[in-house]
Amino acid sequence: MSDPRVIAPNLKRRLSGVTATIARLVPLQVQWIDIAATGPGLPADIPHIPLSRLPFLSRKSLRVWHARRNTEMLLGLFLRNILRLRLKLLFTSASQRSHSGYTKWLIGKMDAVVATSRKTAGYLDRDAQVIMHGINLQDFTPPEDKAAVRTRLGLPDGLLLGCYGRIRQQKGTDAFVDAMIELCGQFDDVHGIVMGRATEKHTAFLAELKDKVAAAGLSNRILFMPEVTIDQIAEWYQVLDLFIAPQRWEGFGLTPLEAMACGVPVVATDVGAFSEIVTDPTLGRIIPPGDIPAMVDASAQMLKNHDSLTQSGRAARAHVEQNFDINGEAKTLVALYERLLTEN
Repeated sequence: MSDPRVIAPNLKRRLSGVTATIARLVPLQVQWIDIAATGPGLPADIPHIPLSRLPFLSRKSLRVWHARRNTEMLLGLFLRNILRLRLKLLFTSASQRSHSGYTKWLIGKMDAVVATSRKTAGYLDRDAQVIMHGINLQDFTPPEDKAAVRTRLGLPDGLLLGCYGRIRQQKGTDAFVDAMIELCGQFDDVHGIVMGRATEKHTAFLAELKDKVAAAGLSNRILFMPEVTIDQIAEWYQVLDLFIAPQRWEGFGLTPLEAMACGVPVVATDVGAFSEIVTDPTLGRIIPPGDIPAMVDASAQMLKNHDSLTQSGRAARAHVEQNFDINGEAKTLVALYERLLTEN
């Protein structure tokens, strides 16, 4: 795209939550507005404008620059104030921590700010529009035959719990493993899946978890699976009876939404947007981060009643359909872009 009305920068080569957000939203938003991403590490099939082209864009056209990181806010300011591009600067904040003075200064220079949850908005020193992330309900959907999917993936019968995402202490993978060891002692038919990638500095952490499971004699019941590609992940949610999101810190956190869209109820810690996603006991449970006894108890209470567990899965899917369709997120952002483009 040679001259988009909206530019979504991604100034980080390695895959991250921001990269994934841009890759999910831009292909949808281009239906309603001329938008392109820029920067490295993006899929080849989404609308894109090279970074090198930005200084040569027309100074006559007004555009929205939608930043999601400090570096991207800074580049937007450079393009507007030094290179004199006509830009409205928009920043989306997902962070749930007090901002540094530098970040506060950058945010203060933005024309508008979006927060991905009400909790995130509470950490900002200025008004923000809350626009929560959504899920592609066609990619993430309940299975027609859960047993058949399990058989194809070589997974056991019985109750199956999962914890997916990066493997590290911040993500609470160790808390899930400790809870699973307890639950395996309470339920003869419970199995667990840990799926994700441990970066180089977290490989020792992963090895310790595997050793702990082996020492408990549960290597055949608590399974460590390699990370799968995005086009394969939905079926790994579809096989579950309960998803555990044990994070100690999170910006937003899409995994509970992905599970719920696949008809799986959730036990999640009270971090990120989880308490704004799992809003009713019919959908799952919210527990304090790092509280393994609470994780065990909440999971056990849900697992004891198979009929209630099934009903919770149906309620979870309906809740996501009503409140977290990614098309709603995309259209709400496009409406904000249009408003910025028509303001003086």
